[in-house]
Amino acid sequence: MVTLVLPRLVSFEGAPRRSASVAERNVAALKSAYWIVLISGFFEPLLYLLSIGVGVGALVHRLTLPDGRVVEYAAFVAPAMLASSAMTGAMAETTFNFFGKMKYMKLYEGILATPVRPFEIALGELGWAMVRGTLYSAAFLVIMVLLDLTSAGRALLALPAAVLIGFTFGALGMTLSTLMRSWQDFDLLASAQFVLFLFSGTFVPADSYPAALRWLIEVTPLYRSVDLVRGVTIGGAGWSWLIDLGYLIGLTALGLAVASRRMAAKLYT
Repeated sequence: MVTLVLPRLVSFEGAPRRSASVAERNVAALKSAYWIVLISGFFEPLLYLLSIGVGVGALVHRLTLPDGRVVEYAAFVAPAMLASSAMTGAMAETTFNFFGKMKYMKLYEGILATPVRPFEIALGELGWAMVRGTLYSAAFLVIMVLLDLTSAGRALLALPAAVLIGFTFGALGMTLSTLMRSWQDFDLLASAQFVLFLFSGTFVPADSYPAALRWLIEVTPLYRSVDLVRGVTIGGAGWSWLIDLGYLIGLTALGLAVASRRMAAKLYT
């Protein structure tokens, strides 16, 4: 493992090069069976879109947004599926896989024998998670364009937003992984993800809920993600996208800082 990382450190390119080396290690370690896992992560949001967005949408037809605009139900649901796909891809890499490498495989202890530091490990793992999340997002945006749920121009603008969402949830996932005690804790994480998926303005506007629940929903990271992507793909977001961007960027920075500190505390003791 160390031999995969160390040669990359010969060039004096600093932290970005060392972080990239961690990501490259994941590419080098790919096995054929892993591609099945990658592909399966794309089909889940697609099936939700087809069953609920298109299937239930045939009964609902159109939905009136809080600003008075009327949109097709499938066009309303699709951005939420895109945000959920970015979340799922990033979280899968930075929780279950990250936890196994750190706690059981002891992979990072070997990497720390090189000049790579904990923050650079976190950044490299996050970069690898983003490769997976970006693949999901790009493929899903193609489906949205083919189904006429958004335009090609809006899809191109939505891709960077989806990448940012992946970064945010990747950083959050690594932070949570450093707090995990055993594999059983992932049951709680899966339940929390499912609750976020259901109650983040995914299938109905947040305004449909009672005021207290609506305010709770609106401070969750997936809601801010859905709101950002929905504003890009169907328009009419106003200036709320600035709030969404600030929230996601701030949470990403916080997650990376906490994850690297927690990793240093665990790996250097």
